[in-house]
Amino acid sequence: MNNFDELITNVIGWADDKGILVKDNAPKQMLKVLEEVGETAGALLKDNKDEIVDGIGDSFVTLIILSMQLGLHPSECLDAAWNEIKDRKGKTKNGVFIKE
Repeated sequence: MNNFDELITNVIGWADDKGILVKDNAPKQMLKVLEEVGETAGALLKDNKDEIVDGIGDSFVTLIILSMQLGLHPSECLDAAWNEIKDRKGKTKNGVFIKE
């Protein structure tokens, strides 16, 4: 199995080869993100593990491409999110984390 950084590099290279990494494509790419997240939700409702894995993977791919179209590296985005949540306090209620 490849590590996450290698996979990000592979996705970026693939998207670049296909001419997808153009900022003007970002709005359409956002629709692809939503499509893949929606498919993941459907797979989760059906409790279909193979489709869940595929959907989460496809969601990662579309988000990686979107971030690059916007001039942001995926790890930069994840790092910013991690720094925002790492010290967050709260509790989980009915399966949902509620921040304080």
